[in-house]
Amino acid sequence: MKTLKDLKVGESAKVVRLHGQGAVRRRIMDMGITRGTVVKVRKVAPLGDPFELTVRGYELSIRKADAQMVEIE
Repeated sequence: MKTLKDLKVGESAKVVRLHGQGAVRRRIMDMGITRGTVVKVRKVAPLGDPFELTVRGYELSIRKADAQMVEIE
C-alpha cells in the first residue's frame, strides 16, 4: 500500500482510499482530499513534516501522520 507520505517533491498521484475514522477522516475530506482527487507534492519541510500539496487548485499543508492515512495509486 502506497500512501501520500511516500511521494517525493514534484510527484503527483490519485487518491484511492482514506484510512482513519471519525473526526480525523472527516477533517481530511473537508480539506478536499477525497477519492479520485489528484494531489501533487510541492514542498516538504526540512525535517519532513509538514508536506505542502496542491489539491484542487490550492495549496494545502498536511502533517505526516495525516498523509499516512491517504492511500494513493
